[in-house]
Amino acid sequence: MLILTDSAQEAVTRFIEGAEEPAEGLRVAVSGGGCSGMQYAMALEASAKNDDTVLEFGSLKVFVDPASAPLLKDVTIDFVDSMEGSGFKFDNPNATASCGCGNSFTC
Repeated sequence: MLILTDSAQEAVTRFIEGAEEPAEGLRVAVSGGGCSGMQYAMALEASAKNDDTVLEFGSLKVFVDPASAPLLKDVTIDFVDSMEGSGFKFDNPNATASCGCGNSFTC
C-alpha cells in the first residue's frame, strides 16, 4: 500500500515525540482540492478509527481511511531536508498529473 522512507519515518517519529498532545500515529489521507483536484493530508492522531487500515513501520503506526486507501496504493512518502527547505514529498506512480508544488494530483 503506502511506503514511508527511512527519512520520513524518522521525521514522523520526531514529530510524535515532540507533540504537545499524545499521538499514537500518523494519519495520511487524500481529499478533494488543490491545484490538480486531489490533495494529500497528514496529521498526528491519538488513535486509529474503527475502519482504518493500520500500517506499521517498526514502532510507527500510520492510519489510512477506506476512501483514501486506493488512492495511496504504492505512494512513497519521503522527508527531504535541503537548503531550499524541508518537508514531506509524495511520489505517486498512479497520478496522471500533478501540480508544480507536488501536493496535489489527478488520477
